[in-house]
Amino acid sequence: MGERDIVVLLRDMQPVLSDVSYGFGVWTTGALTLQPFATVAEAEGLTVVAALADMEAAGMQSDPWARLSLTVHSDLAAVGLTAAIAGALAAEGISANVIAGFHHDHIFVQWPRRHDALAALQELSRA
Repeated sequence: MGERDIVVLLRDMQPVLSDVSYGFGVWTTGALTLQPFATVAEAEGLTVVAALADMEAAGMQSDPWARLSLTVHSDLAAVGLTAAIAGALAAEGISANVIAGFHHDHIFVQWPRRHDALAALQELSRA
């Protein structure tokens, strides 16, 4: 079981910025030919989040996205973490696309704003 206390989650989140650029795309035909970071099954096809270089090698195109991972083990039933993160990033004009894993949350932000997003989350953690 992970942490549920929002005060502890924010204090201990320790965001880490990946140096890999990621992409988002829709896979609609056949077996997936790349290793995804995450997938979401939708009526329109399989949404794939993967390293941008791998996506391009598979013939997919995407804008570049940066992944910030929170090292704190958050419980899936925790309340308020996504809202706090989205609010801090929105205050800086940065979009936030959150994927929750079993142990950690991952926030995808526009590649050019990745360092601004990291700074905003670090500031939120210190608040």
